[in-house]
Amino acid sequence: MIDIKFLRENPEAVKENIRKKFQDDKLPLVDEVIVLDEERRKAQQEADNIKAEKNKLSKQIGALMAQGKKDEAEEVKKQVAKDAEKLAKLEEKQKECEEKTTKIMMVIPNIIDPTVPIGKDDSENVEIKRYGEPVVPEYEIPYHTEIMERFNGIDIDAAGRVAGNGFYYLMGDIARLHSAVISYARDFMIDRGFTYCVPPFMIRSNVVTGVMSFAEMDAMMYKIEGEDLYLIGTSEHSMIGKFIDTITPEEQLPLTLTSYSPCFRKEKGAHGIEERGVYRIHQFEKQEMIVVCKPEDSPFWFDKLWSYTVELFRSMDVPVRTLECCSGDLADLKVKSFDVEAWSPRQKKYFEVGSCSNLGDAQARRLKIRVNGKDGKKYFAHTLNNTVVAPPRMLIALLENNLNEDGSVNIPEVLRPYMGGKDKLVPVK
Repeated sequence: MIDIKFLRENPEAVKENIRKKFQDDKLPLVDEVIVLDEERRKAQQEADNIKAEKNKLSKQIGALMAQGKKDEAEEVKKQVAKDAEKLAKLEEKQKECEEKTTKIMMVIPNIIDPTVPIGKDDSENVEIKRYGEPVVPEYEIPYHTEIMERFNGIDIDAAGRVAGNGFYYLMGDIARLHSAVISYARDFMIDRGFTYCVPPFMIRSNVVTGVMSFAEMDAMMYKIEGEDLYLIGTSEHSMIGKFIDTITPEEQLPLTLTSYSPCFRKEKGAHGIEERGVYRIHQFEKQEMIVVCKPEDSPFWFDKLWSYTVELFRSMDVPVRTLECCSGDLADLKVKSFDVEAWSPRQKKYFEVGSCSNLGDAQARRLKIRVNGKDGKKYFAHTLNNTVVAPPRMLIALLENNLNEDGSVNIPEVLRPYMGGKDKLVPVK
């Protein structure tokens, strides 16, 4: 959510930003906000004048009563009563305008960074850099569920009977490898100075609307029936929510946290052949990182965060690349975003395994996450988030890139301490 003052003073800049995101249907909303804002300020000014007059008349009543002029005092009281009725209507008008304005402002997209490439959708995202040499071996790489089945490591049929489509059982060495990746990612981030956290896995609706757009909310979130609670789609939601309605002394910034959680997503939309298995699912686990910092520091932290993901994947012998999301692919709250994609030797292409986002002060403004500056002035913090690793997709990349011709899988050296010292998984089928 952008600053109403900025919109008021720069309506054309806000409209141009909407055009860059190819959301022209939202252009009239800017003018609607300006009209509502004018009505609200006019009502507020009239209300302030009445309050000032009320104070003046209250003193007059006291003076008249002291002089024994009771009848005159009663006439002034009648005027105060009339003004009170008018004041109540003006305050109701203010409230109505504020509610309508807030509702519209929640839909108007955040101002994107000037460096963001302009494009309609993810097909126009821009490759930034590749890390590691993508290799396609001479032998065939099976589909990831087939690799897992060779180790008796997955049971999707049983999960379908228990929970339906989009769920899975991981078992044996594959389940252990999954946990090893999570544990390694946790320690990887702790070693880089981040505070480890296990957050709530459910959040209230005011936190949901504080951290994401309505469109994202509808497409992703599971609602708990009869309760004001939603299952989190990522721990970023509850981690940023941790700072709702807080004022942090500037000297305590940045706040850097890494969190583990299960994640639950509806995953609406068509599922292609490459999205079967554990690629697009309703439940998975993830290690996340978030930063709350001063506005001028958020570009630095943005580059720092996505580079950690690249470093993590390269340490597990997985080639990756970074893509910058174009304007049309950015969620409405985001200022700038990079995707990290891992190499798939089976598909002979890269696929998304993580996303890093700078949200500017959009989440902080919605959730009232403020900073107390050294000069005593308060301002909104900037918030950022990034996927450290989400093992189901990470497992696909790890298994494909470390698969040998005999069907065994090399365990990257960094994961061996979490796998009881094993350096290789040997298939049982």
